[in-house]
Amino acid sequence: MEWLDAMRGFTMILVVAYHVAEFSFAESEKVSASLPFLVLFRMPLFFFVSGFLAYKATWIWTPQSFASLTWKKLKVQVLPAVVFLCVFLVLKGRFPFFESLGKALQSPTKGGYWFTWVLLQMFLIYYVVAATFQRWGKKVENVAIVVLWVVMLLAYISLYMPRTLGKWYETDWMMYSSFYETLKFMHFFVLGNLVHRHWKGVQRLFDAGWFLPVLVVLAFFCCADIFKWHTMKLEWTNVPKTLAMYTLMLIVVMFFRYYQEHFTRQTRVGRGLQYIGVRTLDVYLLHFILLPKLPEVGKWLDSHHPNFVVDIVLAVGVALVVIAFCLLFSNILRMSPFLKENLFGRKETLKSPKD
Repeated sequence: MEWLDAMRGFTMILVVAYHVAEFSFAESEKVSASLPFLVLFRMPLFFFVSGFLAYKATWIWTPQSFASLTWKKLKVQVLPAVVFLCVFLVLKGRFPFFESLGKALQSPTKGGYWFTWVLLQMFLIYYVVAATFQRWGKKVENVAIVVLWVVMLLAYISLYMPRTLGKWYETDWMMYSSFYETLKFMHFFVLGNLVHRHWKGVQRLFDAGWFLPVLVVLAFFCCADIFKWHTMKLEWTNVPKTLAMYTLMLIVVMFFRYYQEHFTRQTRVGRGLQYIGVRTLDVYLLHFILLPKLPEVGKWLDSHHPNFVVDIVLAVGVALVVIAFCLLFSNILRMSPFLKENLFGRKETLKSPKD
């Protein structure tokens, strides 16, 4: 599915654009015209795609396959993030290195490098559930994944009900392990997995004449409540936010699938987005180091608030420049087979000799 790689590249652009607006322009979500909107679906999309790709219909779980896949994920998801976090703290840390490292590890977001560690936890939870129930057949395994989605959705909801359940998640373990972030986003990962498992039926739903209008109406009213009306109070404010995240995410998926002929390798846009899409790990690891400091742009945007189009254009424009430099440095590092494998999880492939 070429459009899936293109969508992954599009999502990576949104991630970098969000960080440009937040860190380069020094905008806050309360003032920015783009940040609150981008945050609704950028990470849900990433985890949705990760869960979608995690399902392999022909994969047979054995102790050997489980161990090999787990070891592969451990190498790809942990070592690169630790290395680039240390590089980032050396170059941009505000405190002495070990103090900055301690603060980063104590935070659930790990100085920005939380994504790969959290994604590893999602993969491992999914592997355990899929491997455990596969022995009873595909139907039982599918039911187990549905139950996992419900459990993860309930866990996510519990994070936003401190008055009812208390702040049970505010423990050192939850922060150091980043499991707090895992509970926030894993239901999107599992949903992507379920969508892939039932792809034919989901495509029929996407093509139903009523489905997109319902999504658009729900997304509009939920966003209106989030940004304008504020009718929901306390923990109930997360209801329209969650619905907005789901509806906007599905609208983006439907868009890329519907216009998939525009995102093939035969088109410039398709080639560009796919290239970014297959290098998302490289861009993610490098872009924090390369983000420029442009607070004057943020001040100008604040003084001309709200201006959604200009805000998005400036953030995406700078993001594309940052991504170009990320890909340049990535290609330089990938010249070394050792760095290519250990930093980006790609083994050297044998090339035929040229005349």
